[in-house]
Amino acid sequence: MGDGEIAHISSNTKKARRDNGANEDDQMTKLLTVAIPCYNSAGYMAHAIDSILPAGEDVEILIVNDGSTKDDTARIADDYARRYPTVCRAIHKENGGHGDAVMTGIRNATGLYFKVLDSDDWFDTEAFIRVLDRLRALTEAGDGVDLMLSNFIYDKVGARHKFVTRYTHALPVNQVFGWQETHHFRVGQYIQMHAIIYRTELLRTCGLELPKHTFYVDELYAYVPLAQVERMMYLDENVYHYFIGREDQSVQEDIMISRIDQALRVNRMLVESVTLKDVADRHKRRYLLRYLEIVTTVSSVLLIKSGTPENRKKKRALWAYIHEQQPDVYVVLKRRFLGRLTHLPGRFGRRATIVGYKMSRKIFGFN
Repeated sequence: MGDGEIAHISSNTKKARRDNGANEDDQMTKLLTVAIPCYNSAGYMAHAIDSILPAGEDVEILIVNDGSTKDDTARIADDYARRYPTVCRAIHKENGGHGDAVMTGIRNATGLYFKVLDSDDWFDTEAFIRVLDRLRALTEAGDGVDLMLSNFIYDKVGARHKFVTRYTHALPVNQVFGWQETHHFRVGQYIQMHAIIYRTELLRTCGLELPKHTFYVDELYAYVPLAQVERMMYLDENVYHYFIGREDQSVQEDIMISRIDQALRVNRMLVESVTLKDVADRHKRRYLLRYLEIVTTVSSVLLIKSGTPENRKKKRALWAYIHEQQPDVYVVLKRRFLGRLTHLPGRFGRRATIVGYKMSRKIFGFN
């Protein structure tokens, strides 16, 4: 695509934004901001950026250089900002980790809506444009949503069949809906960052804080704002390609165990962030409880699987913390299947937990 081939934003969309509270002098001029956190990402970040550019002037791309020092990340970011000055902005900051880069994106976004694309992932451009068209139509009709959802693909290196996470069984398709129209999510399934487009103002007012230098903060991003979400739409479009294949990826099990203290920090922040008994809508409360259940289960199983007495003590401390913060949630989680699975006693019980968890992932299709 040439530098001059990006389409201009429609006047109808501009009018709709003014009707939604923006004016000509406001910085909020784009329909969607896509933030791309980059840390020594020179080898692949262009693929991510190029997958967005054909969407045109409705999109703002924030290339957040998170203190990269080992490669040409900063130069590449500046080059895109120079070549596409009305679409791309390069933001250079001290290293603070993925969550800090996302928060920087939220603070600097000018779009009505906000999405995160990791620098080693990419969009299916045609599917992304279809989602953007639907979002534009909603905005021009004055019928905006708090959350737009779509599918994502586990793009695993060497895999012949790419697994697609979709929500057609749990959510109405291509219509605005509330929590009462949602259905049961499968055991272990929940909405992940890759599926999410949030309304930007909601992200700024919901109390979301992603800690610096901490992995797994995407769980907070996908959980905390939902307490404020009321209006949603889900499109059965395979937009996001989630790349799995780098040896140093944080989702590799041995790396997760080595970073277990960071996972536990996030797990505790989830418990602190939303008091579930105060969530009036029972459908929303049920989903949030399911989310907390699977995150706590993963933390518990990793602690058990590590095989050390110290980590078994950390598991007990995690559950004690849940009991202290939200005793009613503790009771519900511990009596559910996954909670019971992580509390089987003794050495043989711990082995059974690991086997049962692996079987559960295969049966229920954990994300």
